[in-house]
Amino acid sequence: MAREERNIKLKIDNVKKVYNTRNGEMIALNGINLDIMENEFICVVGPSGCGKSTLLNIIAGLSETSSGKIYCDGHEVTGTGTERGVVFQQYALFPWLTVKKNVEFGLNLKGIKGKEASKLAMKYINMVDLADFSNHYPKELSGGMKQRVAIARAYAVNPSVLLMDEPFGALDAQTRTQLQTELLETWQKEKKTCFFITHDVDEAIILAQKVIIMSARPGRIKEIVDINIPYPRNQETKMSKDFLDLKNHIWGQVYQEYLEVRK
Repeated sequence: MAREERNIKLKIDNVKKVYNTRNGEMIALNGINLDIMENEFICVVGPSGCGKSTLLNIIAGLSETSSGKIYCDGHEVTGTGTERGVVFQQYALFPWLTVKKNVEFGLNLKGIKGKEASKLAMKYINMVDLADFSNHYPKELSGGMKQRVAIARAYAVNPSVLLMDEPFGALDAQTRTQLQTELLETWQKEKKTCFFITHDVDEAIILAQKVIIMSARPGRIKEIVDINIPYPRNQETKMSKDFLDLKNHIWGQVYQEYLEVRK
């Protein structure tokens, strides 16, 4: 995939997050600076507790910075907004709504209702190959199907940025691989900026154009690794020398930070 000239979609400007605990201040993020370009796919890896999810929640507007700012399309982020779609590891579907009604929910919040909402919802339900399940309830779906609904709902409101916090982490290996492939295909068709958190180095390399390695707490950006492996990527990609070299390097950096946590 050629790298065309792109605008900055997300700007993370010297973000710091401090929590006040019974044992004093705990610095979760300490001076994060990052420009994420339009249509770029970014994966973030690092040891548990390094602030990955904290950073995503700040970008989503679900949490505030202690200092520093986040900008989306040049506008300061001061709360949640439909220009930022979020998919979590837990599916967060409304159990009393059907698949179609779950996808329509965000559209209704944007003032899109009736036939227009129905048409858009079905477009994205078809995109994730769940048309035959549009009138099913979440309890009638597998874990992978629920996550497809969550992705369809996020895409339906037409966000310019898709924020994903370990969305495939609870799935079995086969379903996870399938959804990775589907996500890449959708990303290339829909042209969204993706900010994806994972603990899985293989997953990060398969998906991303750049992998951000976070340091142990306090969270900082330790390294940004360009993934210069052409798309489409598949399971055979994991056998290539380029992939294995990247995996060894990134995993080595993450493991060093893990050892820092254990000290």
